Amino acid sequence: MDQSMLPPTPVAPGTTQQFTAFTPYEPVPGEEYMSPAQIAHFQKILEDWRGELMAEVDRTVQHMQMENVNYSDPNDRASLETDMGLELRARDRERKLIRKITQALDRIKTGEYGYCESCGVEIGLRRLEARPTATLCIDCKTLEEKREKQMAQD
Repeated sequence: MDQSMLPPTPVAPGTTQQFTAFTPYEPVPGEEYMSPAQIAHFQKILEDWRGELMAEVDRTVQHMQMENVNYSDPNDRASLETDMGLELRARDRERKLIRKITQALDRIKTGEYGYCESCGVEIGLRRLEARPTATLCIDCKTLEEKREKQMAQD
């Protein structure tokens, strides 16, 4: 079955998911990095992912409006407030992810998408498919994570 027809991988409620409903890009031999076909592939991934996240935001708003119930039992009220708190935290993470997706789409428009913002080398097709919002190549990201780890230990 064509992977592009599969629904996104299900995840637990309240968690942010990585968009996976796409067919991996297979470059043509000799194809230039970030060719128009590759750009279109990643633009579609990012736009579909953003659309899915926005739909989840809309569902949350509708759910919160429908759940506007005043329970008389303190345990029921506490449970509802806890659930809503978790839901809002998840939506906040998704809001930040939507911002990163929008920034990635802006980099596509400026021709900067797919290149490391630190050293300028190609990030790579498979890394971008794994994390379409990536702005660093694997070497720069590894170095950044080592620095962060060292700073946390100091």
